[in-house]
Amino acid sequence: MPTYTGISSEAFRHPLDRQAEQALRNLPGFDLIARKFVEFIYERPQLVYLMGNTIQVGPRQYSTIYQMFRECVRDLDIYPEPALFVSQNPEANAYALGQENPYIVINTGILELLDEAEIRAVLAHELGHIKCGHTILIQMAIWVMSAASVLGELTFGIGNIVTQGLIFAFFEWRRKAELSSDRAALLVMDDLNPVMSTMMKLSGGSKKYANECSLQEFIKQSENYQALDEDGLNQIYKFLIYNGGQGMILSHPFPVERLHYLRAWAVSEEYQQIRQGNYQRSPASGAVNVSAESSENEAEALRRQVEELQREINRMRRTDSNS
Repeated sequence: MPTYTGISSEAFRHPLDRQAEQALRNLPGFDLIARKFVEFIYERPQLVYLMGNTIQVGPRQYSTIYQMFRECVRDLDIYPEPALFVSQNPEANAYALGQENPYIVINTGILELLDEAEIRAVLAHELGHIKCGHTILIQMAIWVMSAASVLGELTFGIGNIVTQGLIFAFFEWRRKAELSSDRAALLVMDDLNPVMSTMMKLSGGSKKYANECSLQEFIKQSENYQALDEDGLNQIYKFLIYNGGQGMILSHPFPVERLHYLRAWAVSEEYQQIRQGNYQRSPASGAVNVSAESSENEAEALRRQVEELQREINRMRRTDSNS
């Protein structure tokens, strides 16, 4: 497996990920939501929950997975090493969260469904989210979408700025962020097939009938899905399905669509250059390692912003009490 010493996430980040994040950050209300997120949400309760209700992976717990995980951390040059937990959950899923203390959770459903190469691809994908700095925005998205109505009651109308457009923008960015993490998985695996077979199995794989599933047929299905765009009406249906047309907004692109984007990148000059060691490098060793000076400056700026917002809330309280 190749190791990309000093690689920056910008070397492989998908341009649609960048564009969607910029569009999200430019929307009215985003900055205020970000400030309130910092004020109200902390990582420690979730880490306490994971420590109490899952298995933390280490040299003597899931040692095979831990070894694969450490190799992926090394290959993507991530520092410090995130925590890894296994959760007892039959749903084949995994996720990465946390900013100060990033962590990854993989469900037992992943371990039951996938082989070792595919589990490695999942680990690399989730580490890609951490490398790209996605986790704080993912947490914000989860928080905003689950707490918008409560926020309106607790913080004098902040819920009113959580517009439908802002929620759509969060979801759009989350879907595009997956494309960057898929690229991270390919870089670590240096082989397209296990990444694609992982997507196929997560779409509808079965361990019992694994011998009856064909990756080539799944690739053909992906091509047929892209061909649907020749009919403009199908493009409208796709948009509606992604954005709540069937009752819920989707946080991930369809696996066949992810397959399409990743296959295109696998034959690109950009990918070949990275494999040869010609890639943009980070000023520091690892995307999750922030210099102390930078952290202090950002923390001080956030502290001032929160204080300003608190003063405004206090002013509104006095106005309400006097009226």
